[in-house]
Amino acid sequence: MLKQLLSTGRQNQRIAFVLLIAMHTAGVLGLYFEESRVLFQSLTPFNLLLTAAIIFHFEEGKNLKYFIFIIFTFLFGFFIEVAGVKTGAIFGEYAYGPTLGFKVFAVPLTIGLNWVILIYITGIASNRLSSNFWVRSAVGAGMMVILDLLIEPVAIRYDFWQWVGSDIPLRNYLSWYLISFFLHVIFQKLDFSKNNPLAIKLLIIEMAFFVSLNLI
Repeated sequence: MLKQLLSTGRQNQRIAFVLLIAMHTAGVLGLYFEESRVLFQSLTPFNLLLTAAIIFHFEEGKNLKYFIFIIFTFLFGFFIEVAGVKTGAIFGEYAYGPTLGFKVFAVPLTIGLNWVILIYITGIASNRLSSNFWVRSAVGAGMMVILDLLIEPVAIRYDFWQWVGSDIPLRNYLSWYLISFFLHVIFQKLDFSKNNPLAIKLLIIEMAFFVSLNLI
C-alpha cells in the first residue's frame, strides 16, 4: 500500500497534478475573498511545503547531486535574502511580513524553499528550449525575472514583504536575474536527471496563480 502511495507512476502524477491545481485555485479564491483572506494568508507556508514535497518527490533521478542542489540552493537563497534584508544593498530596502511564516534573521525559512522550487522548475523548462549550457542558464534566469514581476504586486498586497518607499527598485530585478543565473549555472553543472513530469506543469500553475491574483 505504501509503495503504491509513493509511486511516481502516471496515476499518481495525475493525482498530484490535480492536487496542485486545487491547492492553487483554492489559494486564489481564499486570498480574494475578505472573509477567508487571513486564514489563507496563514496557510501560505503550508502550501509552499506541500508544493515542494510533491514536486521534489517526482524527480526521476534522486542521486546525491540532486540533494546537493536542493541544500545548496536553499542555503544560498536564504542567506542572500538575509544579506538583502540586513543591508538593503542587494535588492533594495525591504522587510518580510508574517505571511510566509517562521523567520530566522528576519527572513522566513520558506524563502529558501521558494528559491529551490523556482530554480528547479524554471531550470527544467529552460532545458526543453535549448541544448546550450549558457543559453539554458540565461533563459532560466529570465523566467525567474518574469515570475518575480508577477509575484511582486501580490507579495506586497498580501504582506509577504514590503518595500521601503512606493516603488520597487530596478536593482531588485537586476539582482534577481544575476543570482538566478548563478543558481541556474549550478543547476546545470550538477549531474542528475532533471526529469520531472510535473515541473513544467507547476511552472504554468504558478504563473496562472500570480496572474490571477494580479487581475482580480
